[in-house]
Amino acid sequence: MLRTSIHLMSIEEVRQQVKEILKPFNKERGSLIPILQEVQARLGYLPREAMVEVSHALHLPETEVYGVATFYNQFRLTPPGKHPIKVCLGTACHMKGGKPILEAWERELGVKVGETTPDREYSLERVACIGCCAMAPVSVVNGGVQGRVTPTRVKGILLTFQMDKEKAAAHGS
Repeated sequence: MLRTSIHLMSIEEVRQQVKEILKPFNKERGSLIPILQEVQARLGYLPREAMVEVSHALHLPETEVYGVATFYNQFRLTPPGKHPIKVCLGTACHMKGGKPILEAWERELGVKVGETTPDREYSLERVACIGCCAMAPVSVVNGGVQGRVTPTRVKGILLTFQMDKEKAAAHGS
């Protein structure tokens, strides 16, 4: 279960969550990646406090846990935004202009891949494949697939999403 107010968790809450996550795992180095995957699945990212707790439980240096977390691009070190944006750079999307689309999202949001906007509304991720190759290039905005995206459509997609959000808020949804 992903917590939406993750950036509001106290250090003690993070530690308690990690202790619960650790219970079914063997306390050995080979469990490190599955443990980090579970921490991220539960918390939405890998806070520093969680990595420290994992390092202590597995009797590993903190730098080793951090090294693994930064080596694999599946791990996030910052909280995700409320509305994630994923840009596909799989073969079909890459060949049809995925990189300029990613750059357009970075410009519009003012963040780089792996970052979250300062208001924590949006986070930007690059993914290997979404599975919608016939609609390439593809972006996923808040879970909704946007196909045949162009750099000039990025601003419109974001604007439409924001307008829909405002409409829903005005209607109390």
